Amino acid sequence: MTALLVSNALLWIAVVVLSVVIVALVRQIGVLHERVFPVGALVLPSGPKVGAAAPSLAVTDIAGRAVAIGGVDAAGRRTLLFFVSPTCPICKTLLPVVRALVAAAQPPTRLVLASDGDVESQRAFVARAGLGDYPYVVSSDVGLAYQVGKLPYAALIGADGVLLAKGLVNTREHVESLFEAARLGVASMQEWLQEHEARRTA
Repeated sequence: MTALLVSNALLWIAVVVLSVVIVALVRQIGVLHERVFPVGALVLPSGPKVGAAAPSLAVTDIAGRAVAIGGVDAAGRRTLLFFVSPTCPICKTLLPVVRALVAAAQPPTRLVLASDGDVESQRAFVARAGLGDYPYVVSSDVGLAYQVGKLPYAALIGADGVLLAKGLVNTREHVESLFEAARLGVASMQEWLQEHEARRTA
């Protein structure tokens, strides 16, 4: 009988200890999650500055349509300028995500795709990916104006022509971070996290 009571007591002690360990682990996971919070699109120091007027260009898309990038949008829409390439596998993976995010974005946002290189391969890419409904600009001038060095890259431009957010976008979270940075009124999620961490530790 004594042995049974002792074993029950030890069992309950083990349960309590395990419960404490689990609570501690959950707390540490929360702390770790906060530390590795997705920082969003990687913002490079080169190129136009967030908060300044975005480079304004009047170009023609692959279908011969006139496309205005930057400047005031008469329809009051923002513009997500998404730089892609037919040879960029991440770009291809992200395109459905980008299209869905733009379709659901508020305020209304239009999607403009930009690339450079061989026009015929770009036409084939547009046809394969079903991108005919979107302005698709093949122009090195656009990439130079925004100083795009790596892909995929995106810039979110306000209806007033101000650059709201920009950066390298390798995942859905990176693309979403551009819209989130614009909503929070910060240049990037990195900036917001730095300010948040500074306030938390002050």
